[in-house]
Amino acid sequence: MKKSLYIAVIGCGRLGSILASDLSQQGHEVVIIDQDKSVFAHLGSEFSGFAITGDAAEMNILQLAKLNKAQVAIAVTGKDNLNIMVSQLAKTVFNVPIVLTRILDLLKDEIYQQLGLITISTTKISAEIFLQTLQQQLEE
Repeated sequence: MKKSLYIAVIGCGRLGSILASDLSQQGHEVVIIDQDKSVFAHLGSEFSGFAITGDAAEMNILQLAKLNKAQVAIAVTGKDNLNIMVSQLAKTVFNVPIVLTRILDLLKDEIYQQLGLITISTTKISAEIFLQTLQQQLEE
């Protein structure tokens, strides 16, 4: 059995809710943070973690989420600036070993990587999949 991790997910939109539910189902201890309490309804019935309503840019919310005990932080809000701010706090203030940051604006990707953050561009990934799918269709 894999080691159970304490994972903080910041943002409970479509992506965050899927990640939190799947990670919880895998046996990890998950806390998810979002400003909008109503989005926690997106979490699947398999989610057994904790949901915190609040602004993840506020230190007291991150402390409430016990970010200092997290082995992983995943910032997946729809706001690049919030994702980068929370990721930097997780990495530098709370010493979270693994910090994954979603970015939408590809122009910011290099800046974030220079800060030592692991970035995942859903825009870039989507474009690559569209291009691959188009190529497959043209070859058929």
